[in-house]
Amino acid sequence: MNRDQMTVLVLALATSLTVNAETLFINDATVHTMSSQSVLQNGDILVREGRIRAVGIDLSAPSDARVIEAEGRPVTPGFFAGINQIGLVEISAVESSVDGGLAIEGLRPEFDVTLAFNPNSSVIPVTRVEGFSWSMLQAYRSGSIVGGQGQAVSLDGGYGSFLGDKVLFIDVGADASDLSAGSRAGQWMQLEQAMAEAASEVQWAPEPLLTVAGRQVLRNYKSGGIVVFNADRASDILQVIAFSKHHGLRAVISGATEAWMVADQLAEAGVAVLIDPLVNLPGSFDELGARLDNAALLNEAGVTFAFTGAETHQARKLRQLAGNAVSNGLPYEAGLAALTTSPAVIFSLGDDHGSIEENSVADLVIWSGDPLEVTSVADQVIIGGKMDSMVSRQTLLRDRYLPESTELPRAYIKPQ
Repeated sequence: MNRDQMTVLVLALATSLTVNAETLFINDATVHTMSSQSVLQNGDILVREGRIRAVGIDLSAPSDARVIEAEGRPVTPGFFAGINQIGLVEISAVESSVDGGLAIEGLRPEFDVTLAFNPNSSVIPVTRVEGFSWSMLQAYRSGSIVGGQGQAVSLDGGYGSFLGDKVLFIDVGADASDLSAGSRAGQWMQLEQAMAEAASEVQWAPEPLLTVAGRQVLRNYKSGGIVVFNADRASDILQVIAFSKHHGLRAVISGATEAWMVADQLAEAGVAVLIDPLVNLPGSFDELGARLDNAALLNEAGVTFAFTGAETHQARKLRQLAGNAVSNGLPYEAGLAALTTSPAVIFSLGDDHGSIEENSVADLVIWSGDPLEVTSVADQVIIGGKMDSMVSRQTLLRDRYLPESTELPRAYIKPQ
């Protein structure tokens, strides 16, 4: 086997958690439980068969457990990597490696990006080693304002890694106006027609918006399925609230740049939002109200929110965004919650994910320091009770081309 073949083999192994689940005992950690136990100083965590079996202080390690000495370091649940296309795109400039959007006209809610998910994508371990254990696959709008369906996925590198139920993605606002005859009003006209077709209120039409399969899919969401609307302008957010209430949809709003303007209405309606806390400039006329304390204001109003916004290949930077939100008035624990418990609750995964408590899935991260501080790193990632190898394509490149010391000039360094 030559060197190139060996590199490919190592990279393939790095894309999944190759170590079997075992009994683990994390000793003497600062445990951010994200539960009623709050933060445990000198806390211990027992993991068995992929789940957390005990959390507390002065616990005893079973004789068969592998003991991990945390030495006071922070331990958090695995972080949410946001809404993105991890496993759906490898190189955005290479068309054959991009599977996140359907480039045909017409509303096709039956389009399901999970069918194209690649658990062997090199982007997965790059994201995972930075402390992220799951993300939400997004169906990106391409041919219509209805992008299609996505689903939460564990970043364990497995083929059966999907979590929870399917989620429908819809774009409204100025960015999608070219898909609705040039007006955002046309978007609501299309959506009302689609809902009528799905409810069989329209028995026949010469040019239906939906296929038979599309009607069935949309009908399923009318019974309470989660629909993520991408919207930024306050007036569009209010329109989403009204539309979803009328049709029985469980709405979640992504983008939500001006959500702070209608925070009370969001809280009253129980509509959660996913925001990029670094958006503070008017990138469009839909974002004139952008401000850095959006998260802090939403938190004060009692709105459930999580963080998103980092591009697929940069999803690992989401914790840096959370740190910026904390520096702009968001309480620290609320910043952690927006990466852990809140997204789990938003996407109905809260019983198993997002917290460190008995019977939760053992998605854990041991950090070198404050997880919201950019200079801290994930020392060890554990997903489903399995310890990650902490190897990615980028660590392999680092180890190959950045020796710790050498007496030769850089130009003379020969790769090992």
